[in-house]
This record gives sequence, C-alpha cells and structure tokens, in this order.
Amino acid sequence: MTSTPFQAEPPQVPIGDPSGTRHCVVVGGGMVAHRLVEALRSRDTEGTWRITVLAQEPRAPYDRVALTSYFSGKSATELELGDPQLWRDPLVTLRRGVAVTGIDRAAQTVAVTRGEPIAYDHLVLATGSNAAVPPIEGNEHSGVYVYRTIDDVAELKGYVQQRGRDLARPLKGAVIGGGLLGLEAAGALQAMGVDSTVVEFAPRLMPIQVDEGGGQALSRLIGNLGVTVLTGTATKRIGATRGQVSSMTFSDDRRIDVDVVVLATGVRPRDELARATDLPVGERGGVIVDDVCLTQDPAVSAIGEVACIQGRVWGLVAPGYSMAEIVADRLLGGAASFPGADTATKLKLLGVDVASFGDAFATQPGSLEIVYADPVAGVYKKLVLCDDARTLRGGILVGDASAYASLRPLLGRELGGDPAAYLLPEGAAGGAPGGELPDDATVCSCNNVDAGAIRSAVCEGGCTDLGEVKACTRAGTSCGSCLPLVKKLFAAEMVKSGLSVSRALCEHFDMPRAELFDIVRVTGERSFSQIIARHGRGRGCDICKPTVASILASLGSGHILAGEQATLQDTNDHVLANIQKDGTYSVVPRIPGGEITPEGLIVIGEIARDFGLYTKITGGQRIDMFGARIEQLPLVWQRLVDAGFESGHAYGKSLRTVKSCVGSTWCRYGVQDSVGMAIRLELRYRGLRAPHKLKVGVSGCARECAEARGKDVGVIATEQGWNLYVGGNGGFTPRHAVVLAEDLDDDTLIRAIDRFFMYYIRTADRLQRTAPWMADLDGGIDRLREIILDDALGICADLDAAMDAHVAGYSDEWRDVLEDPEKLARFRSFVNAPAMADPDLAYVPERGQKRPAAADERDVTTGFPGDVAVTHADEGSGADTPVSLGARIEVRS
Repeated sequence: MTSTPFQAEPPQVPIGDPSGTRHCVVVGGGMVAHRLVEALRSRDTEGTWRITVLAQEPRAPYDRVALTSYFSGKSATELELGDPQLWRDPLVTLRRGVAVTGIDRAAQTVAVTRGEPIAYDHLVLATGSNAAVPPIEGNEHSGVYVYRTIDDVAELKGYVQQRGRDLARPLKGAVIGGGLLGLEAAGALQAMGVDSTVVEFAPRLMPIQVDEGGGQALSRLIGNLGVTVLTGTATKRIGATRGQVSSMTFSDDRRIDVDVVVLATGVRPRDELARATDLPVGERGGVIVDDVCLTQDPAVSAIGEVACIQGRVWGLVAPGYSMAEIVADRLLGGAASFPGADTATKLKLLGVDVASFGDAFATQPGSLEIVYADPVAGVYKKLVLCDDARTLRGGILVGDASAYASLRPLLGRELGGDPAAYLLPEGAAGGAPGGELPDDATVCSCNNVDAGAIRSAVCEGGCTDLGEVKACTRAGTSCGSCLPLVKKLFAAEMVKSGLSVSRALCEHFDMPRAELFDIVRVTGERSFSQIIARHGRGRGCDICKPTVASILASLGSGHILAGEQATLQDTNDHVLANIQKDGTYSVVPRIPGGEITPEGLIVIGEIARDFGLYTKITGGQRIDMFGARIEQLPLVWQRLVDAGFESGHAYGKSLRTVKSCVGSTWCRYGVQDSVGMAIRLELRYRGLRAPHKLKVGVSGCARECAEARGKDVGVIATEQGWNLYVGGNGGFTPRHAVVLAEDLDDDTLIRAIDRFFMYYIRTADRLQRTAPWMADLDGGIDRLREIILDDALGICADLDAAMDAHVAGYSDEWRDVLEDPEKLARFRSFVNAPAMADPDLAYVPERGQKRPAAADERDVTTGFPGDVAVTHADEGSGADTPVSLGARIEVRS
C-alpha cells in the first residue's frame, strides 16, 4: 500500500452540512480515540473538521491503564481522560452507548444501534480489542471474569463482595495469565482480600517483557507478597458447585480450590467491522494499514489495538497515541508517518517495579549482556549493548527500575561511561556517569516528546514552571514514568537560561520547607498566625498549614490537637486515625517489633468483636482494625490504653513501624537480637514527626527476612554488630537503601540513626521521602557520612540534643486526648446533636467480611448495629436528622 495524504482527496461536504466543514467519524471511545480528538481539535484552528465519536460504552473515554485503581476507590468519573470541556466543543459530538453495526464504504455512512446512518468524509476505526477467552472447559461458570473494561471490574468487584458475604470466609482466586494484565488482576484481587494464584503457561511471568533471570526475580518478589505463582502450567478445567466456580484442574491433574477466576490471556483486535466490509486484515487479526494509518480504502483509517501496522498489532498505548497523532496530522494536510513502535514499558505490578525497553532479549547479532542480580534485595537488572560494549540496545529492570528514565532515552547511543555503573544501587561508589541528553533523545514515549522539546518550552516557549512545561509539551501527562527526567531537564534549562527555579513552599511562603524549619527553630515561634504574619502573607493554604503543623510537631510544641495547631492538621492527623473510603476510620495500636502477648491479642480481638471492626495483619507487623465511626474512636482507644497499648501513628507523617524478623532469639541463622533492637528503636522514635512517613527494618542476619533495605532506615545484623542502610523507600518509586556504616555496636548504631533522622527532618522538602532527599544531597552518601559520622558541619551535638529532647518529651497522643475534655469533644459524629443516638440509622457492610453474628449485638455507644455505610430508615419522619461526618448516606425505600 502507498502512503497517500488525505488532503489529496477532493473535498467532500457531508450531507446536510452547508458550512463546508468536513466530518470525521471515530468508531470507538477509548484512550486512542480520545487522543485523536484532542490532537485534531488542538491543531485545527480553522475548524475544517467536525468530529463524531461513537462510544459503545456508556461513558466518556477513560484511563484503561489505571483500571486497577477502581478497586482502591477511584470512581469511573475520576478515571475519565483529559478536560471535560473537550466534549462541550461545538465541533465535537460524543455519543455514548452507541455501537456501529455496519459500514457502507460506497455511500460513506455507518449504521448505528440508535438513530439514522451517519455520513462521513473520513472514518477512523479505533475499536480497540476484546479480552481473549481461552477454550477452557467450564469458563462459562458464574465467577469467571475477564479484565478489560470498567464494567468488567465492577462486576468482578461486586461478585467478590457478595461471594465473601455468602461464604463468610476469605476467598481464593486464580488469574489465568501471568502477563501485564494478569499481574494487574492479581493485584486487584489482593486489594479485595482474595488469596491469589497466578497461572502462566509460559516458563516465566511476563514472558514478552522479561527474560528468564527477570522472570525468576519477579516470581520471587511476587511470591513474597503472598501471591502463589505457577509457571509452565496449563489449565484444563474450571470446576463448579451449583453453577459457581469452586476449583481449577491443570493439565497434570493437579487441582486447587478457587472461588473466583480471572482470564487475562491476552486480547483480540475488534476488527469485525473491517472484515464485514472486506477491508484486509492481518494473519493474526487487526485491520491492515500503511505507515500513515490508512486502510485499503483511502477514506478509512485504523488506529490503536485494532490496527495492524508494519505487520503486527501493538497492544500498548504509546504506539496507539502515535497513530492518533499521525491521523490528526494527515487530516490537516501534514506528512507524518509511523516511526515504529516504542515498546518500552515501566510498570508497578503488585508493588513491584518492572521495566523493559529496546532489544531486551539481545536478538540483534553481536549483542553483549551485562547483568546485575541481588536475590536478597529482590533486584535483577540487565543491559544489552552493541559489540563495542558502549552503545545501548535495550534492558530489563526488575525490583528497582529507578534507572529507567535515564537509560531509555539513551537507546542507540553511547553510555559515556562504564555500563555496569548504571546497574549499581543508587549511591554506590562509581555510580552512573552524568551527561546531557541530546535534543533528539526521546523523554516521553507516550507522547513522543524529546529532550529538545522540553528545553524549547523553557527557552523559547516561556514556560517557567513544571506544570506549564507539561501543558505545553504533554510530557509526563500519560503514564508519568518520565516525570523525574522532565523535571531534571526543566531545572537544568531554567538555570542555563539565567532563570531561577522557584523554591517557594507555596504562594504564602517564599522559602522552602527547610528554610522555614530553621526560621521556626531559631525564632521559637509556636503558632501558625505568628509564623505567617512575620515570614509569609495571607491566611495560608492546604500546603503550608500542614507543613507548619509538621514543623511545630517536630520541634516538640505540644499535642497536635492543642489550640491553633488542631486547625492546621491534615484529615488523618485531625482525628488521630486514618479515614477509609467509606467514611469510617482505622485504629492501629503500636506493637513494637511485632512482639505481642497473648493477653494483648485477646484485648484487640475483643475490641474488634465488640465494635464490629474488620481486622487485618499488615505487612508492617501491626493489627489494623477498620470500620470505627468517629465517636467510637475514643472508646476504642480507652480500652487499648487501659491494656497498655498506645497510638501506632499510622495516620501521621512520622515513624510508622520498625519491622523485624525473630532474630537470634528463635532463628537458627540469626546472629543478633533483631527483635530487641527493633523494640528499642521503635520506642525511641515513636511519635517523631517528619516531612514524610518513616519506616525502619531490622534483620537478624543477611537473609534479610525483615526486608530492611526497602526501608528509610535498614539495620542488618553481622557477626561483629550491625550494618546501617539508609534511604530505602517503598511507594511509587521504590529504592533500595545504601550502606552508611558497617559493624556498629548498639549505641553507635542508635546515635547514627538519631543524626540521620534529625538531619533529614531539618533539611528535606515538604513531603519528600528519604530516597529523593538523598538523591538531591550534594555529595550523596559520601557527604552524608561526613556529616553524620565525622561531624563535618559541627552540628552533631545539636542533632543529638534534638533527638534526646524528642525522646524525653514523648507522650501518647491517644491518652492525651482521653485526658482532655476539650480535645475529646472533637470526636463526635453529629455536629448539631453531639449526645444523640439515632435508632433509625443502620450501618450496612460494604465488604465481604461478615461481622460477628451475636444475636443481641447492638452498638456499644448508640444502640444500633455498627457496620459501615450509613443509611437513614425513615426519610419522612419530619424529625430533625443529625448530620453525620464522613459517612455515605442513602435513603431506603
């Protein structure tokens, strides 16, 4: 096929349109269709095209990549893409819930399920793909789902919740398929409390993205998260009891019990419209198009997962976006063509970072591979180079993908240093060499933005903040994995242009958090009104108020709910508990080192039973209790405090947990008392407020069962003492901690941690975790050693004194509230009736776990059943109805 620009066609005027505006009809309402509309409208300043989007789903285009976030509380509306104003554009029509039933290419019309046929001047097929359903016996049973659309995941969620209520036990689930989608589905099941098994026919997980070594590392990491992984396994049969899934049988006749099954075995292009109108399709499906996305019919294009371009279908969003941009350009007379697909991917699957880019499997002749593997830390990294051992061809990163943003733009280029340095842990000696990216290096593959475009946005486009750069170039607006590199390029170009990068905390304070911390520390000011009056302007905002609250708490200025400080706190700090998606709260008592007595366990169990709370053992060796209403919190706290427990600070930007293994007390490999050290550290740093949450791990030997190197501070036992690691983080950008000092005795270890925490608290930016703080530190880990161990700045005595003052001034925040009537008055559900209990309010469970079924069970504070979501039973009573804080209110018929 030849690449014929659309503009070369004779102009045609749509039927019934006297304006002369041409009509583009887009079949499909997904991410790629949205990008086409966005691109065409932003470039078509003359209004030469009007667009009709025919979306089969009953909603606007949404972010299918973020589908799993639906299980963590995001609504369908929150997943919608772009600016809603796009659909109010007079030249754009979005028809939802409308399917195309046929195409008449001769008449240039499409038939739809609702309304008359629609005429087009140009038709774009963006129908995407359907989930593939393998021919497994029993896949028609209730409880078998695919994982493709919002409706799919909503049905899956509803089934799991109902099945959990019916069975009154934790469910067992299985995902058939261990690729990207399968691991996403396993994560969704885990988020709903379902014990999951991933079944993959290939010999490793993610066989398209990672090699054997990467697959082994990924399986190990995911297995450590509680997901069973079965590779090299084929499913023969899905069994059922009374029509509902109950088991799976494999080809070797092994059998497992399951309550729900998710099929994630790939996708199939939705090319049935093209087939019906005799447009050529590929051998494995997909509408065949040329490099400008034209089908055999010059009035029809295909883009995204339905298009077979350069001989294959691309199941990734970045190539689809590229196709959308090409069609928009061609419709307006441009000459863009498909440059080839960037198959680079960086994802977080079940909390594990995975990245793959370029020729990851070294298929090109003469390729060399450099591999770094740390099974203890759960890291596997590989670079593929040309035979010159300098030019980058591809790579695989599992467990730590922090180097991805720097490496991917260097594909096809010389690395400029020792390639192995790019694979070493961040902060290690001989780290990756610096160097400026060339202008044509791709920074954002989703939107095809190169480094030159970022620089141009600053020096020529006048963009002076990161938000303007993103809006101007679209870099970082899709998956977001390129944002660290975009930010780095932006800052460098600002400096080069003689412009200063604003370090202001917000519009009310011109200084960054670290400077404001020093000001408050030196002046001794202890109220927000004093601080903003002297050093800022205005009344403050939701950025500076919690920041000042954190600074004051770090400096030991009293209880966080005392006086004016109470008004500064974030939602969770405001009530000393974490608010949940249904408006109730969780209660997490401190359990230092995970060590608890039988009596303590009994007390927690009795409280959970009496208040009808959902309980969960966390990865941080704590017992969470979920579902408490705000007026129940003090009653729960009182019973915990009476039993010797205290606040675990799960709600604060403060020390969360100190995780430990059983160490030398019980383990035959343990060389030090890790539990004892964990308890000592937790009791020392409890209540320590910081720019972000802090987590610590103590492992009794190098086997690392406490995963200490994934924490802000990690302590690993040696025969001679303790090795201290710092700067490890979980979260969105996992980093492994780097060693600060080795073979320390107990007291030296604790002083080093004291200084590390205090120096971080004083100098970090707002909401900056320890890993990025260390990355920004001039001189890196070597400079940190000089400051903390060698006292290069002469501040160690001050840091020591500050930590000693914190330890001496610690007081349990729950107990303080219980002993103060003024603070206690904050904890009430009904603003206008603090002492009133409404018997017409019933709390309806939202999740599968059933509450204790005592026949006489009544809420211990109000006399009505204490479940989760609030429902008013008598809408027409005429009585004054108290207003509930933080609850979903429904009207019963």
